[in-house]
Amino acid sequence: METTLRGVGVSHGVAIGEVRHMGTAVLEPPAKQIAPEEAEREQGRARQAVDAVAADLMARGNLAGGEAQAVLEAQAMMAQDPELMADVDRRIAVGSTAERAVYDAFAAYRELLANAGEYLAGRVADLDDVRNRIVARLLGVPMPGVPDSDEPYVLVARDLAPADTALLDPTLVLGFVTEEGGPTSHSAILARALGVPAVVALPGAGELAEGTVIAVDGSTGEVFVDPTEDKKAQLEASAAERKAALSASTGPGATADGHKVPLLANVGGPADVPAAVEAGAEGVGLFRTEFLFLDDSTKAPSEEKQVTAYRQVLEAFPEGRVVVRVLDAGADKPLDFLTPSDEPNPALGVRGLRTLLDHPDVLSTQLSALAKAAEGLPVHLEVMAPMVADRADAKAFADACRAAGLRAKFGAMVEIPSAALRARSILQEVEFLSLGTNDLAQYTFAADRQVGAVSRLQDPWQPALLDLVALSAEAAKAEGKSCGVCGEAAADPLLACVLTGLGVTSLSMGSASIPYVRATLAKYTLAQCERAAAAARATDSAEDARAAAQAVFSGE
Repeated sequence: METTLRGVGVSHGVAIGEVRHMGTAVLEPPAKQIAPEEAEREQGRARQAVDAVAADLMARGNLAGGEAQAVLEAQAMMAQDPELMADVDRRIAVGSTAERAVYDAFAAYRELLANAGEYLAGRVADLDDVRNRIVARLLGVPMPGVPDSDEPYVLVARDLAPADTALLDPTLVLGFVTEEGGPTSHSAILARALGVPAVVALPGAGELAEGTVIAVDGSTGEVFVDPTEDKKAQLEASAAERKAALSASTGPGATADGHKVPLLANVGGPADVPAAVEAGAEGVGLFRTEFLFLDDSTKAPSEEKQVTAYRQVLEAFPEGRVVVRVLDAGADKPLDFLTPSDEPNPALGVRGLRTLLDHPDVLSTQLSALAKAAEGLPVHLEVMAPMVADRADAKAFADACRAAGLRAKFGAMVEIPSAALRARSILQEVEFLSLGTNDLAQYTFAADRQVGAVSRLQDPWQPALLDLVALSAEAAKAEGKSCGVCGEAAADPLLACVLTGLGVTSLSMGSASIPYVRATLAKYTLAQCERAAAAARATDSAEDARAAAQAVFSGE
């Protein structure tokens, strides 16, 4: 009998297939004592296992490239964290086996983060995955990961670690469903990059029986268990219709009445550029530069290395717009040479622009590298700072850009509610705004973007978030300047139309989402988008906002 479950759709498309569950390692090793003379050998075993797992994660990152590489390299750094390793050594010295010491040390760190309410608690799934891989290696049992199967299937898991998601084979994995996660989690971002239909934050996903046939609609967030033949046909027809609309829609982004809305790509480095070009991106709306700095957490990359990487991206978009975000370090992206290790709450501490202003040499080197990379290229370079709180922040960044001789537009990211509320003030110092809706939602609702339990507050359809977008767009219009969105909200085709109606001037997203957004935007006029935006803001919940916008677009 067909039943319907509802989660959060995070990657478009329909997948119909049998359930296969993610394999897990033996999580808790036995608590047996070792003799004192065995401690040194066990400490060596632990270090070897940690180094092997870190090397495996780095290798997976090199294979995956792009955004996945940055995520996996961050996990490798997590595995080799000196404080964690020191704790493992201490536990072995007082009698624990290597595997038990690793298990207990990671558990203590996990509890510390969760109880402190830190932003890094959002990386608990990544931390658990690293622990499981090290323990599995020490115990000699299979690594957690994607099941072996010769037939295509729908992957179901409590959560998907980046190491698994990054190397999913789309020819075998039709789609995936997770019990945890949210619309802006690592798994969601990587799923969109892969073009694999996905639903996250689905209660009871783990209880779906192995081999059960399910139909996953990554657009609506619905999962149909034992779907009827009629339901399968209906979903497949709907997917085919969407695909046909994609093929018919080409060229620059615009509404049905010709209002231009440039569609840009979010990229993590040169490896992401080919997909962006293939998708018809009109430029880059968010070039994350962290990937260069994650190679070595002890020092910044040389100016020469930065120039080479930046130029590769800039050259791919002649006459196009490339918006570069300077290094966004801190919180979930700690770097040993930059970020404090003893902050009680890194998400509310020294991160983003604050970190760079504390280390002006790192900022000036990056700005100088960008200036050199753009020399002689017919590209429209724009450079923006993350985590801008007020006009003083914006001025400090603009001054640094000018001091570095950078010939580009300077901008500020709106990720903190104060920046949206005082957008006109900030625009006295910079030339454009870019809304990072993932962090803006996190800070507006005090809801960690990686925690499934608060995913409803991370929903970018929340009216309060739409209000902040509208405030920013209105301020930019009043100042004659631009205001784009580079957060994951732009990847939702219907919401992209609402953002356009709110006055947003460009939309940037993962490359795989660009055709969907282009096709949907072309169906409606600017006036319809404005009416839908007003209707969404007049509601009191994300669900009602979405329904109100849909009603306007369907002419109800």
